[in-house]
Amino acid sequence: MGVWHERPRCDEAPAWALLRSHFQQAFTGPQAFDLRRAFEQDAGRFAAFGLDAPSLFADLSKNLIDRTAQRLLTELARECGVEAHRDAMLRGERINTSEDRPVTHVQWRSESNRPVTGTDQAQSAIKSIVDVPPDVQASRHAMLELAEAVRADAGISDVVHIGIGGSDLGPRVVVQALRASGCVSGPRLHFVANMDGHELAAVLAPLQAARTLFIVASKTFGTAETLRNAQSARDWFVAQGGGEVARHFVAVSANRAAAAAFGAGRCLGFDEGVGGRFSLWSPIGLPIAIAIGRAGFEQLLAGARALDEHFAGAPLERNLPVQLALLDLWYRNFHGLASRCVAPYHHGLRGLPAWLQQLEMESNGKGVDARGRPLGFASAPVTWGQAGSNGQHAFFQMLHQGSDVIPVEFVLVRDDAHGLPGHHDKLLANALAQARALMCGQAGDAPERHFPGNRPSTVLLLPDLSPHSLGALLSLYEHRTFVLGSLWGLNSFDQWGVELGKRHAGAIEAALQAHTEGSTLDASTAGLLARLRQP
Repeated sequence: MGVWHERPRCDEAPAWALLRSHFQQAFTGPQAFDLRRAFEQDAGRFAAFGLDAPSLFADLSKNLIDRTAQRLLTELARECGVEAHRDAMLRGERINTSEDRPVTHVQWRSESNRPVTGTDQAQSAIKSIVDVPPDVQASRHAMLELAEAVRADAGISDVVHIGIGGSDLGPRVVVQALRASGCVSGPRLHFVANMDGHELAAVLAPLQAARTLFIVASKTFGTAETLRNAQSARDWFVAQGGGEVARHFVAVSANRAAAAAFGAGRCLGFDEGVGGRFSLWSPIGLPIAIAIGRAGFEQLLAGARALDEHFAGAPLERNLPVQLALLDLWYRNFHGLASRCVAPYHHGLRGLPAWLQQLEMESNGKGVDARGRPLGFASAPVTWGQAGSNGQHAFFQMLHQGSDVIPVEFVLVRDDAHGLPGHHDKLLANALAQARALMCGQAGDAPERHFPGNRPSTVLLLPDLSPHSLGALLSLYEHRTFVLGSLWGLNSFDQWGVELGKRHAGAIEAALQAHTEGSTLDASTAGLLARLRQP
């Protein structure tokens, strides 16, 4: 197995007790840590808590953390074997123990034949992500060739991508972001995920069957929502006089036999080690490649790869994914904060909170560790948010004056692509003002005008919203999620909780369609079935 398998869980490491003691002494009571006082007493706080990574700068200085806590948290990461666990993942070892699988999504953005520099340890870790397995290289080439062919086909005006979960959210958030930056061209792209037929019907209504290509994305080719939508799309295609189903339906799946049985003429495959929520770098990213072309997709991979190499080689003290994960643990397990707000101040990134919800809560929303032991502490907080400045007129009231302290993560993009004067400076000013107001607060002349302040925030700054910088940002969040799961002793790459509701749905659907009472169902579900049958 290797040393990563026997690593201690965070609450078993010596630094955990030291952190608990430090938290009680410095962050509770009448003299508890206050951000305003911290900046007054430490002129170097911004520099100390600012971290650079490829295409990213993170300002962590407005967080409820001091240098002692940061040092102890970094020591905790060492004691928990995060580095060994990271290197095992990058080497392709079977760290997904419950499914006995490697974790291979990083390999799908690797590039062969590049020089490796840095320390011996960093070279060893980075070497794992610059050697592309032949099957990955061949599959990537096939995907990019197909994408270029679709872009060049004047007979295809629309592409409908059918998936759900990671096979939908990943491509959707990337295309949405890069469309806002002017990077998208080629046929019109549409995304369908919801089993509710209203979404598919609305997408299909204006389309012409002969000019439409369908992509059906499902690793197992057995996902109920995706298959229902795909079958309805195929029925629509035939009813509209579409010929050559095989030519107009492409599958992206690890189950080639099932894709062929469905009627897809082409199937782009990938290995079982690619989890859905980490899959946009694989052939699941076909709609991205159609939207931005080969060169754009390669830049997306390059940005992610640059962050991978930072994660593999940077010391823990300056390693951005590691430090963000440690901050998440500090808030969840010591401050007891149960949620985190993500506020991207860019219209293109409005889908980022939804992508993060699946990435973080499906990966780490677990109550037992990878050895099957119950956790003695809280795991994944609720991730939520929406684009700024809209959120300022929705939930920011609660962030400033509500009874819960909620860390806010502002995602800023320095350069705009819209060309409208007067907008971007105002947008950025609003973001910085919100972060400052959360920290500074205000002594009001009436209780309702009092803002307590001392409320934490992080700023992540990108230079632009290009494929390269977006790739780095998404890779950052993936590695951050992995590190937090590693600290908690979790397997961040299975999702057994997703399957339970699906099993119940089959029996309930059968009872609903057969108009039976569903004798094995509980009284509430049976009663609701009866109500649904009423005219």
